[in-house]
Amino acid sequence: MSGAQCCENPPAPSSGSGSGKVEEIGGLSSYVSGPADSNAAVILISDVFGYEAPNLRKLADKVGATGFYAVVPDFLHGDPYVPEQKPITEWLKTHGPDQGFEDAKPVIEALKSKGITKIGAVGFCWGAKVVVELSKYPYIQAGVLIHPSLVSVEDIQGVKVPLSILGAEIDHISPPEVVKQFEAALNSKPEVDSFVKIFPGCSHGWSVRYKGEDEGAVKSAEEAHKDMLAWFIKHLK
Repeated sequence: MSGAQCCENPPAPSSGSGSGKVEEIGGLSSYVSGPADSNAAVILISDVFGYEAPNLRKLADKVGATGFYAVVPDFLHGDPYVPEQKPITEWLKTHGPDQGFEDAKPVIEALKSKGITKIGAVGFCWGAKVVVELSKYPYIQAGVLIHPSLVSVEDIQGVKVPLSILGAEIDHISPPEVVKQFEAALNSKPEVDSFVKIFPGCSHGWSVRYKGEDEGAVKSAEEAHKDMLAWFIKHLK
């Protein structure tokens, strides 16, 4: 994750935002929303700023309102990135997405124990790498990457489940030319359904770190949310 772009504009403190609740799933504190008796779940994997981000919880509520059991686990174990405290490179040494991948496995098993038979996962920035790893084995039935970081073309080549990638036009971490490489890798795998889209005028983090008073930013974020939900409805319903 080069540069500090992904770490600009951290979200405001949560102050209990969202209409769901926090409970333990698979050993992790998790924000959950939507019908607990649904047979389909969507795991939302945060960026470096963690699972309490208000816009992320609002999105989980939106996923839950669509009929999915939405789960936002605290893969950062109560220690989200705080720009004033240390460089992102130092923080990543103890918060690698490889650990997020390992932590996701018991969460998935816990969801299956609830009777859930179809699981999708969407990852934002840091979380996108976790989703890619889950998509390789496959632990999930569908994945979405939104403004991904730490993801390579080789990662995409290993994906075994339907994958959607939503990228930003103004993004130094996964610029459009890199997203196009991801698209080419997916197109070379006709057995894997895929959807790739680049959002014009948007920058890294646009889907979850928008400001509510910015009508244009909200509209772009809602478009990304709509595309994400359509992907999960297609593959999990």
